[in-house]
Amino acid sequence: MIIGIGIDICDVRRIENSIEKYGNRFKDKIFTPTEREYCEGKSGSASYYAKRWAAKEAVAKALAGPRTKSLSWLDVEVVKDPSGRPSVKLYRGALRRMKSRLPDGHDGQIFLSLSDDYPYAQAYAILEARISTKP
Repeated sequence: MIIGIGIDICDVRRIENSIEKYGNRFKDKIFTPTEREYCEGKSGSASYYAKRWAAKEAVAKALAGPRTKSLSWLDVEVVKDPSGRPSVKLYRGALRRMKSRLPDGHDGQIFLSLSDDYPYAQAYAILEARISTKP
């Protein structure tokens, strides 16, 4: 069952400006070392950073409840599987929030889709609850 849906769009130029103005201070505050390593290895890295920014926002919206507060940027990490499909790792507050949103006896999974067409990057996230197969 779907528990939450989130979508976000980001102007890549805004990320380019933040990187130019604040450099590593900006990157360290928003992106995990794994995300930074991935983005820095790409030509046009700002588009990759922007997709991850949008993904973090979309995931936060999918995890949000009526009384939830903001999440740490670093508690949501965008990774790719060997086929290139994006997925999400949750840590600390984001992981606790996901667990709090799930019905008893259910596990959570987040589905993530990323897209970009300069100057925009977009992310769509779905939080799904599945009946737990663990005893």
